Amino acid sequence: MEVHPFRIDIPQPVLDDLRDRLSHTRFLDEVEGTGWDYGTNLGYMREIVDYWLHAYDWRARETELNAYPQYRAEIDGLGVHFIHERGRGSDPLPIILTHGWPDSICRYLDLIPMLADPARFGGDPADSFDVIVPSMPGYGFSDRPRERGMTSARVAGLWERLMTDVLGYRRFAAGGGDIGSGVSQLLALAHPESVVGLHLTDIGFFSLGADIPDLSENERRYLDAIRELWMQEGAYSMVQSTKPQTLAYGLNDSPAGLAAWFLEKFRTWSDCDGDIERRFSKDELLTNIMIYWATGTIASSIRIYYENMHALPLDFLKERIDVPVGMAVFPKDFIPPPREWAKRRLNVERWTQMPRGGHFTAMEEPELMAREIRAFFRPLRGSPA
Repeated sequence: MEVHPFRIDIPQPVLDDLRDRLSHTRFLDEVEGTGWDYGTNLGYMREIVDYWLHAYDWRARETELNAYPQYRAEIDGLGVHFIHERGRGSDPLPIILTHGWPDSICRYLDLIPMLADPARFGGDPADSFDVIVPSMPGYGFSDRPRERGMTSARVAGLWERLMTDVLGYRRFAAGGGDIGSGVSQLLALAHPESVVGLHLTDIGFFSLGADIPDLSENERRYLDAIRELWMQEGAYSMVQSTKPQTLAYGLNDSPAGLAAWFLEKFRTWSDCDGDIERRFSKDELLTNIMIYWATGTIASSIRIYYENMHALPLDFLKERIDVPVGMAVFPKDFIPPPREWAKRRLNVERWTQMPRGGHFTAMEEPELMAREIRAFFRPLRGSPA
């Protein structure tokens, strides 16, 4: 399989069209004094749109993104985009990191150099990694699936071929969060001979498993809390799992609408105490949004929710993953699971309660993530390539 170097270069007419749409944003009304209670706050939306129009510099951000070595390869007829940062050390361990929604490769940008070149950040070069961060199918610079059935399980199959057939790694590490957690678990389940270990920041859809006997009190409280959270925060997932195309027309047509859909999640799901810019700069937020807007991939990105709900076999929930698993549990990441719940299905060898951080783990706390990943994989190293 051929690998081709890739550079991001969004056509200028796309940016000109964006400016025109932003300048004609039809802002909504708002009930006075409600803040973010009803969703994305009107005052902040006016602020972000103004910044997007008059201060944000996509070409500068594009240059920063292009500083990462990027490639595309065709796997099973689908073009897959990925960052491949080679490690600076005597024997780097390959690791594939999978993002989720509504993030992108941006989730790992700060983490990549810390893993590839730990000595540069005060670490041991023996802990270096070859870091592979792909864009999931339908996200950003990967191709959009043109047929049904691109589930997390199929993405895991693509990743195995990317790592072994395209890049030539015999054994490798894997990790992720959000949808990336599920993809990584399915990768390890289907190919335990290839996966050295898994590093996860959540246990993903396994948290909604049912009919499990002998639950501890901690597990019961956790499941009750998940059900309550789902009623408060799960509407986005239900829409994206049932009628993604209907939603996507509006998000694909209005950059302000797309931003509002994303910003509310970044504020609610992060460890920011209600101040979104305590965790993310406007440039970081908008660059992540721009990857979706400039490529027109909001519809294709959210279809994986539909595919997983309608096609993903649930038998895997009963199967145990035996490769070593390291869990970094961030306090503001939805409802952190109890360890005994995760151990029902995962071979948990390291469990770390992180001191701070939320759902967007590597964006919020890259230094903590880097140290934790290095520590977990240190005893698992060998000759993986």
